[in-house]
Amino acid sequence: MSPMSTSRRTFATALTAATYQRIRGANDRVGAGFIGYGLIGAQHVHDFKNQPDVDMVALSDCYQPRLEQGAAACGPRTKTYRDFRKMLDDKDIDAIVVSTPDHWHALMSMMACAAGKDVYVEKPLTLFVKEGRWMVQVARKHNRVVQVGTQQRSGKHYQKAGELIRNGHIGKLVSVRMASYRNIMPGFGAPGDSAAPADFDYDMWLGPAPKRPFNRQRGIYHFRWFWDYSGGQMTNLGAHSIDIMQWYLGAPGPLAVASSGGRVALPGPGDTPDIQDALYEYPGGVTAIYSCREVSAGRGSGGGLEFFGTKGMLTIGRGSFEVVSDMRVDPESLIPRFKGHPGGGPQAAGVKPAPWTQSMKEPGSSDEQFNLHVRNFIECIKSRKRPIADVEEGHQVTTACHLANISLRTGRKIRWDAAKEQILGDREANAMLERPYRKPWDAVLRSLIS
Repeated sequence: MSPMSTSRRTFATALTAATYQRIRGANDRVGAGFIGYGLIGAQHVHDFKNQPDVDMVALSDCYQPRLEQGAAACGPRTKTYRDFRKMLDDKDIDAIVVSTPDHWHALMSMMACAAGKDVYVEKPLTLFVKEGRWMVQVARKHNRVVQVGTQQRSGKHYQKAGELIRNGHIGKLVSVRMASYRNIMPGFGAPGDSAAPADFDYDMWLGPAPKRPFNRQRGIYHFRWFWDYSGGQMTNLGAHSIDIMQWYLGAPGPLAVASSGGRVALPGPGDTPDIQDALYEYPGGVTAIYSCREVSAGRGSGGGLEFFGTKGMLTIGRGSFEVVSDMRVDPESLIPRFKGHPGGGPQAAGVKPAPWTQSMKEPGSSDEQFNLHVRNFIECIKSRKRPIADVEEGHQVTTACHLANISLRTGRKIRWDAAKEQILGDREANAMLERPYRKPWDAVLRSLIS
């Protein structure tokens, strides 16, 4: 073989190995593998299946009934795996979709990145703060696209609302209110511990989490009630609102957070809060409150996400956003008047009230947000650009949620250095930024981050 032939062959090999991902054409197909087929997992299967350039290659679940249901939803050519690690070796898979309980999100995502797969991972990104930094490092090391499942970012009306706020449409932003209220009393029961079902690989489900006796309140769905696997509704529903807030603010995290609450009404074996309130402080004097009630719905008002500025407010949800202008009035007219006050008190000038800004309302579509979020991920797989909900921002958002939970559990205000990713002046609280993994998953983690 001539030197020129050898040179051409070497160049072709290098092109295939090193730059193939950067030159994939718009018509190239993406092979997808799915880990977990629960509520959100089924949604993701639906959304990815609707993409014209995605092949449903494989699905993994440690609960046999869901594995079968997921395989049927994906299609007859989809391969099934009880052990997700075997799926990571599948060369037909370009991207992994992680839809497991929260305690598995970080490790599975890092393992997928190390296996050369891009990742779409549901929120919350992590179970504890340091997992997020590890995820960013592993994703960057292996040049992987990691999209976090905060789908509202892909909503067109969310994007427009952000532009309005950043451009001062409601004036100087001073306050944000976030809430999620419902009543699930009397809860889901209080079963005793028992043997795990024969078709459920409970040890695999636990993974890096502590070894506990099986209880049907832990596995399958109700994991969110346990600190072992979740941060409660703070990292679930709260993460969506805090994501949009920090996105609009352009803030990597809060300066401080103080949170109160606990499990005060729901019976059963869970330990995450059913009542929680968290007060955040952000640069520029902005304050934000997230309030969660699982045991009292109230009148249904006060939920969602509300931004308050010096000219008015903007409230937004998956279905729409609305701007409501404040009225420009003479401040003298807002001073209380009492009949006994000499002269009747301060007198307002005869100026007719007028709106500070333009009120408006714009609809949105939850289905469109899910579809566009997947579409953004697929396009980034081909272009190798960062997605709209990149792992770095997902880490920052989930960290804000974890800080509220650390404040609640320590009973004191937390001050945060976002640049150093440290809690200031509190050794006990800083120790809560990391948790140990159970064997043998601790060794897997070390191999990924060393």
